[in-house]
Amino acid sequence: MRLFVFGCGYSATAFVDTLDPAAVAGVTTRSPGKAAAFAARGLPAYVFDGTQPGEGIPEALAETTHLLVSIAPKEEGDPVLLQYRDAVLTGMPNLAWIGYLSTVGVYGNHDGGWVDEETPVRPVSQRSVERVDAEEAWTAVAAARGVPLAVLRLSGIYGPGRNAMVNLREGKARRLVKPGQVFNRIHVADIAGALTLLASQDLGGVFNVTDDEPAPPQDVVEYAAKLAHFPVPPAIDFDSALLSPMARSFYGENKRVSNARLKSLGYTFSFPTYREALACLIGDSGR
Repeated sequence: MRLFVFGCGYSATAFVDTLDPAAVAGVTTRSPGKAAAFAARGLPAYVFDGTQPGEGIPEALAETTHLLVSIAPKEEGDPVLLQYRDAVLTGMPNLAWIGYLSTVGVYGNHDGGWVDEETPVRPVSQRSVERVDAEEAWTAVAAARGVPLAVLRLSGIYGPGRNAMVNLREGKARRLVKPGQVFNRIHVADIAGALTLLASQDLGGVFNVTDDEPAPPQDVVEYAAKLAHFPVPPAIDFDSALLSPMARSFYGENKRVSNARLKSLGYTFSFPTYREALACLIGDSGR
């Protein structure tokens, strides 16, 4: 494997960290400082902000066998395809697999009902509409190249440094209560695990990468507080809560997401529910 990652953020880095640096053809970040930090770890790093091509990237793509895309699309399209569509189509002679990190937001609202990969997409928010467009664009590019495309639809991502324990410790945890509302979650280690499975076998398709137990968000905060002996934050009625428009929009999508397809490939979750994960994160300071 020679992996190239567009957008080596929280989720993609968890996957890269499982690999020998020699297996990484390159990673991109918007920050020169972060690029220097990656380089110090022995990873070829390139600065790419999506608005223009990055120096050295075409040469790295030429030796890439596995391409992972983890950059959010914009209204004008997917930043990688806007700058590198031709390179992907004609400048990557060794390309064997493409992975695209998407979101379960593409399913929209189902009033708490179950969805799976066969459920038609019906995005509500603009960001999810753009994700659907990006999924379709990458599907077309992969078909033109004749290589498998794995679309990983991710639930709410958490893990070291980003979790209810950190929020409680920093005094930022809130127990918003909207009757009937549930969310799925996914620990970043299971995103890395799913990528390892799919990339190592060059598997294509759409896969929900999500935990076993969609749960009310206030229950997760309460469980974390009791587990770590924090005071349980008071319940706050959702309708009267002061929230940003983006935060409020997340609560407009209520669904339970099935992970049966990923399990059918033989994947075993390291953290099937928030309970196992929070027990491992109990001492997380976020630093």
